[in-house]
Amino acid sequence: MKLSTKARYAVTAMMDLALHEKSHPVTLADISHYQGISLSYLEQLFAKLRKKGLVSGVRGPGGGYRLARPASEISIAEVVAAINGTEEQVFKGDAPANEPNNDRDKLEVMWSNLSNKIYDFLDDITLDEFVQGGHTESAGGTEPRQSYGDATHHGRSEAA
Repeated sequence: MKLSTKARYAVTAMMDLALHEKSHPVTLADISHYQGISLSYLEQLFAKLRKKGLVSGVRGPGGGYRLARPASEISIAEVVAAINGTEEQVFKGDAPANEPNNDRDKLEVMWSNLSNKIYDFLDDITLDEFVQGGHTESAGGTEPRQSYGDATHHGRSEAA
């Protein structure tokens, strides 16, 4: 399993949406500001998340993004897979079909098994559990931050 920087940023952004799930849509500008992630980078990530049906856009003033399903129904593994590729390609590594013949084959089997275990672990954690478990540290630290509702939205929507 590849836990890329893109995947970590996507999980962080999805956690922000989960934190505001019952209130209002969140703009990419707000996520960019609070997480220190560039807006253009977030746009790329959200295009993938939207394509996989994990987020939905809300147009107009006060618009932004929301989770497409409840946070309790979205696993961390699902977010990572949406960014990195399909679950089969990303997590279920191509271990040799036969008994390992050499050290390289043995290493491939070991990495494949580890990838599967990591995937299974992340597949058992939902966004809701991650947020409720106190794992809401932002890139800036553990201090609570200003609510998105208090930020200026500049009267535009970033949902597409």
